[in-house]
Amino acid sequence: MWRQALAEADRVFADPPTLDRPVHGCTYCTPESDLRLLGGDPAAVPDDVLENFLGEVASHWDKDQYPLLWRRLMPRALRYWGPDGTDIDPAREIGRLGRDGADFTTWPAPERAAVEQAFRALLTLALIDGRSLGHITDLIEGIAHATGDLLPWLDHLAAVPGPQADAGLVRLAFDWATDLLWEDFRFWSWHDGDPQTIATWLPTQRPRIAAFATRHPRCKTAADTLIALDRLQAGAGSPWLYPHSTYETLPLAPPTF
Repeated sequence: MWRQALAEADRVFADPPTLDRPVHGCTYCTPESDLRLLGGDPAAVPDDVLENFLGEVASHWDKDQYPLLWRRLMPRALRYWGPDGTDIDPAREIGRLGRDGADFTTWPAPERAAVEQAFRALLTLALIDGRSLGHITDLIEGIAHATGDLLPWLDHLAAVPGPQADAGLVRLAFDWATDLLWEDFRFWSWHDGDPQTIATWLPTQRPRIAAFATRHPRCKTAADTLIALDRLQAGAGSPWLYPHSTYETLPLAPPTF
């Protein structure tokens, strides 16, 4: 799925948009020599220059050039974020594609389709390969920020088949449900995100989670996820203490001899 997505991105972005003038950016953060490289052949941009561009905020570039630079470098960016790229969390970088940055939703339709195909592959890999929950949730937030919509990506996760996907979905649902019950759920960088979308979607996954719990009766995460979903639907509070609430309330007994 990932290889197919990369091949499609290579095809769609094979003729990158041209720039009508040299690249202009913040020379305090990006040397003039790197700006010249960014304006040349996208395939020849060194990895460290690409990394700096992906991580730099949109306000450090000319507003009209910024989306063009992203479109020119997108196949490189996808590989950078993928399983054979660097070991980084791409969520914040992907969020730079939002409407306050590269404005991904206004790109030509074939380009959007190719990038979204790659996003689906990245989410699938994140769900099934056992990586940290923080990586999965941050990745979802970054993609939702870029595309301006969360629900299609939740629906994609729900449609991924297989036992690894079942296990990943249980872990994800438990993490989100407990945070919602503790009133501690937030989107860290996507300020337009509505947590209620998560709260509404989670109960729709109860049948799949219940089936997993039946197949794995010793899995405490699955059992607790069902409890959390029931509490959410009932509008009740969390049955578990907030992790930090017992910090000073469980002193050790003095030793006896």
